[in-house]
Amino acid sequence: RLVAGDVMVSVDDVTNGAMTVFHYANRAFVTVRSIESTTQRWGVIAIVALLLRWLTAPPSVPKLNVRLTEEEENGYPDERFDPSKNWPTTSVPCYDPGNMTKLCADMPAMRADEVKERIAKAAAAQKIWAKSSFAKRRELLRVIQRFILEEQDTICRVSARDSGKPLVDAAFGEVLVTLEKIRWLCNEGEHWLKPEYRSSGAMMFYKKARVEYHPVGVMGAIVPWNYPFHNVFNPLVANLFAGNALVVKVSEYASWSSQYYGRVIDAALEAVGAPKDLVQIITGYGEAGNALVTGGVQKLVFVGSTGIGRKVMEAAAKTLTPVVLELGGKDPFIVCADANLNQVVPMALRGAFQSCGQNCAGAERFYVHEKIHDKFLAKVLESAKQLRQGWALNASVDCGAMCMPKQAQYVQSLIDDAVKRGATVHVGGSIELGAKGGQFYPPTVISGITHDMRIAREEVFGPVLAIVKTKSDEESIALANDCDFGLGSNIFTRSTRRAEKLGAQLEAGMTSINDFCSTYMAQSLPFGGVKESGFDRFAGIEGLRGCCVPKSVVVDRFPLIMNTNIPPPLCYPV
Repeated sequence: RLVAGDVMVSVDDVTNGAMTVFHYANRAFVTVRSIESTTQRWGVIAIVALLLRWLTAPPSVPKLNVRLTEEEENGYPDERFDPSKNWPTTSVPCYDPGNMTKLCADMPAMRADEVKERIAKAAAAQKIWAKSSFAKRRELLRVIQRFILEEQDTICRVSARDSGKPLVDAAFGEVLVTLEKIRWLCNEGEHWLKPEYRSSGAMMFYKKARVEYHPVGVMGAIVPWNYPFHNVFNPLVANLFAGNALVVKVSEYASWSSQYYGRVIDAALEAVGAPKDLVQIITGYGEAGNALVTGGVQKLVFVGSTGIGRKVMEAAAKTLTPVVLELGGKDPFIVCADANLNQVVPMALRGAFQSCGQNCAGAERFYVHEKIHDKFLAKVLESAKQLRQGWALNASVDCGAMCMPKQAQYVQSLIDDAVKRGATVHVGGSIELGAKGGQFYPPTVISGITHDMRIAREEVFGPVLAIVKTKSDEESIALANDCDFGLGSNIFTRSTRRAEKLGAQLEAGMTSINDFCSTYMAQSLPFGGVKESGFDRFAGIEGLRGCCVPKSVVVDRFPLIMNTNIPPPLCYPV
């Protein structure tokens, strides 16, 4: 592999004359095949690499040398964790949900005083970092970018072991989106944080008005377990680019990987001369989370369940700490009568089963028009019956493990309720506790769903493709909106005009047309929902500016010839 700025060149099977150039920023693949001589092959490789390096003109980016320890590589294969026993309160157990083996000794469950001490350290470091230039901040992001490109295999393996997801899902959800976010910040971030000039109004024509974006200070983040790498680096790159410090609490269900990622962050900060305490990682339970909310951060982002989100709001109210809440999702996936099933079905399968269905913006309700319902179901079953489930690092695994203890039992309760009320299970639908040696729930396809069933209203967060047959577009929209959640949404039809008309009626924070969750890969767009899916936004322009305090400024436009003076008749005393 050769790295040149935003470009990675990987050479596959050179002996057979195959070369692949992957430019992640444009998500394009270029393949050269059937080159006769080995010399010619390597010549083409060298030319392409030099051309890409010339086109991207990258700066010199320091290389990080951060490796897994021997313990992190091997874990404790002879020690298994039993989550059915009492969960410890003073430490955080770390285990692989795919085989239940211990990954390391228990990590500390931090107490409130330690969390507050770390917030204070981050605040001191932020005072220095706030004065850094955008060039320096881009340098930091480029260092992280290079590390991700060069160590993507390790990042995927670590995330897969901590969360149970297959390696391909880690590549999509951990690596690609993080790289795309870094690329967007480096290319456009400074533009959106520069002062923005506004009209000053007719009465103030001799004034200039602008909005300045100043770092908020210390940003707190409480993140979930489903994407251990991205959920840390997503708020990290945005806040550090905005001039903030970050204190992030990782989930108690995926804390192990934070040791490795923490060393990566420390090395990146050191490589560019940034303050070493700028990023703090917190492990623990409710006490640690509450201390982060109330312990002195200037703003907090919470990603998690609606129930815990309410508790975060309650705690934040005591200190008037502003919060961004990205809560539950139950995204509709609408298939119109004219949809192209060759495109739709693979998207539906990915929407339901990626990361074993453990996605905030995963597709949970499939509203399929009756004219196309039977064909859609048949094509879905063709693939669903062939899905392979197992330990994330096994070869040829489509669906991994459930990360949260007892989540499989919860999913089973939703399936049982639906079947009791008349739904039909076609694939899966039956839990086997301890099957395959880990926390698994089988990929499940169920049809005949109605809105009186729990599965139509409660967030599943599991590998279930639940189908509702509808008679019209109007019914699909009405049912899609008949939900307490409103995070993302997806519509499939051959008519873009029809799709946009329907999309405008959906009560959701995001809509993807003829695609699944494409709004998240477009990193200029904000991420967030409505109703019980939360409020405010992270990501995109709005999320980046949300890392700042907007400050209104008015100055004289012509200071030498015109300024404000109060007319004598209006001077006190009047």
